[in-house]
Amino acid sequence: MKEKHKRTVAKTISFRIVASLLTILIVFTFTKNATISIGIGIVEAISKMIFYYIHERIWDKVNWGKLNV
Repeated sequence: MKEKHKRTVAKTISFRIVASLLTILIVFTFTKNATISIGIGIVEAISKMIFYYIHERIWDKVNWGKLNV
């Protein structure tokens, strides 16, 4: 069974929100600078959402580990 693009997009966004908040927190812990932390978080979020979506679509084409229920 294949995933619809909408599902992949929803998973991408939800994962990225949590992961980016963590990145912002980690950067802030080291820099104590909110502007730098948020800037890095935004760049990280956008770039990684694009790469995650591509990664998920590639894996959706691989049948290994899927059950046909």
